[in-house]
Amino acid sequence: MAERRPRGFAAMGREQQRAIARLGGRAAHEKGTAHEFTPQEAAAAGRKGGRAAHAKGTAHKWTPEEATAAGRKGGQAHARRPLQSTAPPATPSATAEAGQTQRDMQDRELEELEPENASNADMQPAGTAVVSS
Repeated sequence: MAERRPRGFAAMGREQQRAIARLGGRAAHEKGTAHEFTPQEAAAAGRKGGRAAHAKGTAHKWTPEEATAAGRKGGQAHARRPLQSTAPPATPSATAEAGQTQRDMQDRELEELEPENASNADMQPAGTAVVSS
């Protein structure tokens, strides 16, 4: 009986396999069919991998110095990152379609912040008189 030889990917070296896989990944991203992790999915995957590594005993064991350095590095990266709003940004086309200007949106936000029973007299700067006609 003839000896079986590997075929396809199995017959290739590791670097050649990686090169072909890399091309496939790029093609999927260009086509728009590649999966892109949300921050929540990425966090869940990281937790899952960490638990598996700890269960197998292959997780990295941090020294106190390593942990301190990693925490400092993460804190510095977080401090450099610009603040992000939790509200989705308003697109110019969406506000234009609704007939709203930036000023209209700001005015509406201010109205929501003002107490309902506040009168214009309450809003006068200190030391000024309100004149009624």
